[in-house]
Amino acid sequence: MNFADYCIWLKAAHVAAALLFVGGVVATSLTLALLPTMPGDSAPFVTGMRRYDRWVTVPAIIVVWLFGTGLAVSGAWFGQGWLSAKLGFVVLLSGLHGVQSGRLRRIEAGASPAMSRSLPFVLFAAIAIAVLAVAKP
Repeated sequence: MNFADYCIWLKAAHVAAALLFVGGVVATSLTLALLPTMPGDSAPFVTGMRRYDRWVTVPAIIVVWLFGTGLAVSGAWFGQGWLSAKLGFVVLLSGLHGVQSGRLRRIEAGASPAMSRSLPFVLFAAIAIAVLAVAKP
């Protein structure tokens, strides 16, 4: 396998992990937005969401960062404006994921859920990341 083939597979794995990561952040955003309106005991739902986060979203974010860094190094993209902007959005989404994980953990421990309005930002950031990665303006 030559270097170009290696980069294609690295990019494919990076994109697949990014889809899983953004999907997990969107699912958690929806959970946190709808949880205050759910009737009855929502503890099993929160426990399931936390399990999904630990087993799918967290490994996906690790792969996104590792493979994204590998792609940036192999493409010599560090210092380019589009990558800096993309990294800004990725850092913000990563931080939001941390906040969401903490909120789910506190809710599972008995804290009352508060309304979350993060979904529009998550969608905007995901679109911006995709546009920056493909167009490289």
